[in-house]
Amino acid sequence: MNLIAWTILGLLSGAIAKAIYPSYQGGGILSTIILGVIGAFIGGSLYSFISTGSIQIVATSLSIPGLAISVLGAMLAIYLWGLMARNA
Repeated sequence: MNLIAWTILGLLSGAIAKAIYPSYQGGGILSTIILGVIGAFIGGSLYSFISTGSIQIVATSLSIPGLAISVLGAMLAIYLWGLMARNA
């Protein structure tokens, strides 16, 4: 069940992040889901680090605050992907 929730969260957060991010990003639905799931892990880990002070690899939950954190994480993932693609 967690895999389905992460896929839905990834699709939503990836699509919102791609709509908000100011440059063009290629890719289809699969890349949107992957960036969204990666964003959920990045956002969840950063939120865990800020709130507890320890580094843990966690994903956010399927909720409104979790979606907001996932969107921020997905935007960070899009930015980092752009940096890596530009240097290659």
